[in-house]
Parts: sequence; C-alpha cells; structure tokens
Amino acid sequence: MNAKTVDVALIGGGIMSATLGALIKQLQPDWSIQVFERLGEVAQESSNAWNNAGTGHAGLCELNYMPQAPDGSVEASKAVAINEQFQVSLQFWAYMVAAKMLDAPTSFINSTPHMTFVWGQDNVEYLRKRFTVLKDEPLFAGMEYSEDPAVIGTWTPLLMDGRTGNEPIAATRITSGTDVDYGALTRQLLNYITANGATLSTGKQVTSLTQLKNGHWKIKLRDSVGNTPHQLTAKFVFVGAGGGALSLLQSAGIPEAKGFGGFPISGQFLRTTNPAIVARHQAKVYGKASVGAPPMSVPHLDTRVVDGEKSLLFGPFAGFTPKFLKEGSWFDLPGSIRANNILPMVAVGATNLDLIKYLVGEVVASPEKKLNALREFFPDAQHEDWELITAGQRVQVMKKDPKKVGVLQFGTEVISAADGTIAGLLGASPGASVSVPVMLDVLQRCFPHDFKKWEPEITKMIPSFGTRLSDNPDVAKKSFAASAKALKLSK
Repeated sequence: MNAKTVDVALIGGGIMSATLGALIKQLQPDWSIQVFERLGEVAQESSNAWNNAGTGHAGLCELNYMPQAPDGSVEASKAVAINEQFQVSLQFWAYMVAAKMLDAPTSFINSTPHMTFVWGQDNVEYLRKRFTVLKDEPLFAGMEYSEDPAVIGTWTPLLMDGRTGNEPIAATRITSGTDVDYGALTRQLLNYITANGATLSTGKQVTSLTQLKNGHWKIKLRDSVGNTPHQLTAKFVFVGAGGGALSLLQSAGIPEAKGFGGFPISGQFLRTTNPAIVARHQAKVYGKASVGAPPMSVPHLDTRVVDGEKSLLFGPFAGFTPKFLKEGSWFDLPGSIRANNILPMVAVGATNLDLIKYLVGEVVASPEKKLNALREFFPDAQHEDWELITAGQRVQVMKKDPKKVGVLQFGTEVISAADGTIAGLLGASPGASVSVPVMLDVLQRCFPHDFKKWEPEITKMIPSFGTRLSDNPDVAKKSFAASAKALKLSK
C-alpha cells in the first residue's frame, strides 16, 4: 500500500462512498478505486439499519420541509425539491437492480405508506393547508387527507387503539412511500464495486490528508488494531466519513472547509418486535416537532423491514454527546474547534437557546416520559412491549453566513476544493435518501470536463437527469411507475 497511487480514494464505508464508487464504476470503469473503513465492517455508523429510521425521505410526510410562515401560509418548494432528489436515487437503484448489479430489491427497499398525524385545532388547520398545497403536485399524486378517526383507523389501526376524547385530529397518507435498509444497500453497492476491481480495506483509520506538489493527495492511515502505519497517494479523495469528515477536511487544509463546525446530536428509539402490535401498523407516521427540536428529532412511528423481519420504531429521542461518531472519541467536538470556526459556533449556541433547552430536556427524560410521547401516537402502548435502542450520531453543520456570524444548518453540505481534487460531505438528514443526486453533484463539481462526456451514460441510468419531473405530470407518473416496477414498489 505504501507505494500505491490510485485514481480515487473513498474514505468511509457508508452509503455516500458506496454510491460514489458505484457511479464511478459505471461512468469510468478503468479508474482504480480504494475504499477505507476504520471499523471492522462497512455500514456500521449512520448507514446501519438500526442507526437511522430507514425513511426514503421524499417530503411526503416530513412536516419540517414545509414549515408554516408567520403569515400562516405554507409553501411546497423544499418538499418538492427533496422529492425530486429522491426520484433520482430511485431511478439509479432501479437501474442497478435491472442490470443485476444489486440483489432483489426487497432486500433493501420495501413499500411503506408515508403518513402525517397531528392533533389540536391549530395543527389540523396547518395540515389541511399543507394537503391543499401538495395534492395537485405531480410528485405527490395520490395523497389522501382525513379528519375522520374511522378513516384514519383503516389506514393504520394502531393510531386509534385506545384513543378517546373529542380533540381534533387529522392525517395524510400516500401509499407510494418506502422503507429503506441503507445498511443492506451500502453492502450491496460495495460488493458490486469490489467485484469489479475496487479494493476495500477495513480496520484502517485515515489520520491525515496532505496535498502534494503534483496535486495528488498523500493519505496517512494506521491499522485500527495494532496501529501499524500506512500511506498511499490518490488523484482524487472523497471524504464520506459521516461525523469523521469534518476533522479530515480540516486536516487537508483546504480553504473551503474553513469556518465550518459541527454540532453532534445523539438519538434513541423505542422498538417493538411484538407481532400483534407490528401487524396493526403498516406506515411511517410523522408528527410535528417540539419547540426547539431539530428536524431530525421530529417524532415518528415507523414500520421497519430489516433482514426481512418487520418491527416498529418510535422516536427519535435526542441527546447530546461530544462524539461525532457512535464509535467516536469524547474529544471529537473540542478537537474540531479552530480559530476560523469558533465565532460561528459560539454564535449558533447563543441564537439556538430553544435547541439547547430541548436537548437538556431530552437528556434527562425519564422512561415514563418517553412512553408518554409514544402514547400520543399509540395510546395503548405498554412498557413491556418496547425496548430502548441507541441510534447513530448526527453532526449538524455550523457555518458562517453572509448575514450572520454563524448559522446552524440542517441537511447535507458538499465541500469541494477549487481544484476538484478533494470533496467531502457534512450534515445529516435527508442524507442517504438523496445520496445519488448528492454524489452526482460531487462528480459535476470535481470533474466538470469528464462530466460532459458522462452525461449520456448518466441519462441511461437516470432518465430524468437534468429535468424537473414536477414540471410534467405525465413524465413524473411514468418515471415513478418505471422505478416502482423494477423495485417492486406500490405505484
């Protein structure tokens, strides 16, 4: 390894590196690819099935993509944009399945209706407005709305089990939603690229990145067990290391990474595998976030399909730890502080007191409080049916802003050097759901000349590439139908 030079080095064995590797293998199969993962197996951090909720984020049920403005209006552009991105991912996965580069689609994606559920008159009025705005959007075709408990009970009985009183409730449902096992998908994508010449090295911790005079990158690493040092050079480096990406981009010294900080948020879920309970809920049901809660902490009761077995998850319950990775270091947060990002980080803390208050409340929340939160969705929930599991770490982006000293940004952020030799990804949800369009963005930024010649091949894999499906209802309908057929999804 010490004398080796590769075309592409992918740091991190998660969904982003796997997706980028698969795209490159399709577009430039002669390029050599080296993947590094610090743990003993791939997909063990945020991509692991139990470290996320498995939602195919398409804006169908996530209310945080359509917040209500101060004047009471509701606007759909962000939800539509997220859905457009998810359609790109669906098309690529469908192409890979049809070409037998991935396993049977049910091994990583399954049809699961996406619902929203709210209570209280103000929330009902908001959801009614949201439905009115979305129902005629091509990518949201088939969405249903009801304020009738009997109707909602037919959609998913669990929501109505034990519910009494006259409080107004409302729900939306769309049957074209999905549950995705991103861990299984990651493993399959990496199996594909390694079967076609890529090299995967697990148990290898990348410690620093240094650019050489010829523009290539010297990568220093060590064995996670034994500390044996190694190094190699790469013409292009992608840092897809989740919460570990910030420190590596900082070590690279690229000016584009200056001013960025990270705010780690941990999470927990309640999970049940009780067949009688699981059978009464076939949906991902999202509610409204608490005041101050980050978007990733919107409460939801989800059907999950992992290794062919169904279960239900409820949460997430947010928490705080200075670790940037579930298997990270207690010094991750303090070690990320630099002279160029300390002011944005302090400013974010000073302007997000609601978030800090929310996190403190979540950290000290009792088991009874967690169960009561679940009972707002499932009134008959009992302690003995549910276990508490720890989810993956999420690191929210803090950065400078033209109008403010610092802002807390939710979502994903691509950072790439001006010369296109290195790029990395920071942030969290919708992350994995939009991995394909995000990685296409990386390729377009870093290989602008090659990208032009790749576009015909990209269009074969992703027929809607370069267009907006939401601008043409007929094309949107046919596109989803084609993806749904290949992936065995409900239309």
